[in-house]
Amino acid sequence: MRLRVTILFVWLMCTGIGALADTIHLKNGRTIVADHVRENGSHYEYDVGDDSYAIPKSLVDHIDAGGMPTNGASSAAKVADLPTFTPTDSLDDEGPVFVQIVKEGKVDPDVLASLESKGNAELSAIANFIAGKFEFDHGNIAQSRQYFEAALRYQPDNATILIYYAALLVRTGNASQALPYAERAVRSAPDSPDAYTMLGYAQFASDHTKDAVASWKRSLELRPDPAVRQLLAKAQREEKAESDFSQGESSHFTLHYEGKQTSEAFRNQLIAALESDYEDLVRDLGNPPRDNILVTLYTEQAFFDVTHAPTWSGAMNDGKLRIPVSGLSSVTPELARVLKHELAHSFITQLSGGRCPPWLHEGIAQLLEPKSLGGDGHQLAVLFKMQQNIPLNALEGSFMNFSGAQAYVAYAESLAAVSYINDSYGMSDIQRILERLSQGNSTEAALRATIHSDYGQLQDDLAKYLADKYGD
Repeated sequence: MRLRVTILFVWLMCTGIGALADTIHLKNGRTIVADHVRENGSHYEYDVGDDSYAIPKSLVDHIDAGGMPTNGASSAAKVADLPTFTPTDSLDDEGPVFVQIVKEGKVDPDVLASLESKGNAELSAIANFIAGKFEFDHGNIAQSRQYFEAALRYQPDNATILIYYAALLVRTGNASQALPYAERAVRSAPDSPDAYTMLGYAQFASDHTKDAVASWKRSLELRPDPAVRQLLAKAQREEKAESDFSQGESSHFTLHYEGKQTSEAFRNQLIAALESDYEDLVRDLGNPPRDNILVTLYTEQAFFDVTHAPTWSGAMNDGKLRIPVSGLSSVTPELARVLKHELAHSFITQLSGGRCPPWLHEGIAQLLEPKSLGGDGHQLAVLFKMQQNIPLNALEGSFMNFSGAQAYVAYAESLAAVSYINDSYGMSDIQRILERLSQGNSTEAALRATIHSDYGQLQDDLAKYLADKYGD
């Protein structure tokens, strides 16, 4: 796989997928990838898509001409790996009950009903918890939720059940609903590191960053955990960067911003754009996020300081929409595409139960910007014909560690695959794929059940689609 990707990018550099761009290297270590850079007195002017910008020469270290394929900010918007927490706590006597309930890799509802009929609240709670935990671990979020809720009816203050139920709610974008359950878990088990970790997740995702910092610190006191330490560090970076931020709200959004960086008119325009996008996405995808969506406007420096995103990233959705707006005083066409792209990720996460793979996530978000393959279609057709494309199943992992060139191709292939599915089967089948993912299906199983293709067939069909539509 590694060799194949290396050959792919050597070939790309020779043939040039898209126009080769100029790269501006800033003295602070950041880079700007632009279509074209030119000097104008004390400034460098540069073009990104249809927009032009200027930057003082004093901020620039050097410029590399024609270094990598250019990539618009909208396709560089990034859905980060969303926080997912799998607790380690368990209930007493799980083992004997588990072997009764789970048979041949499935929960047996008849056995579960039989155990509940005994009238033993503790046994009924354990049985439903085991069923919920099994479905949770296998990605069947809807069924898992029903079992956890049943378990809580029998034991409403059981910390382990509360922790798992709160984890499920956070994973599906319902952090404000998760918060009271996580708080109850801490009250029931004040010495449980999992309870404090879960409380921190719920607090951070529901815009209580200061409280999340305290909860994660307490969790680490009870049990060292590298993952929690990383979350704490991110929350502390956010807390520091946003210490002087103000807040505004609309029907579906909570906006954080630094007053000196953005005008009220710009903020109002941005919120209006987001609300319009929200209505569009409800129509296209349905099933909107239940909580208000958090949106934070940063300077470019603060954006990278908080997120530690790759330099090619133009925005991020890690459960919160994080948008760098340096130098902007209005919602430009490019920013409008970024906003809709990032917001689409929240809808996709909700519909898939947090289980959508990156290629499908990014492909749908680009399609809904809306964005088309344009000139990249022909280059992708050649790539697929030469069998030098990145296999789609290799794009089930995070894009976060990709170089700019790798990310460019990954995004282009993602858009191509989703465009093919949409053109051939329609948006309704894209919704069905996401729904099947939320029910615990693997990506390939969801594809087979919806469009009757595994990854191999999908790639063959995609190659033909690209050849027919964009080939010579």
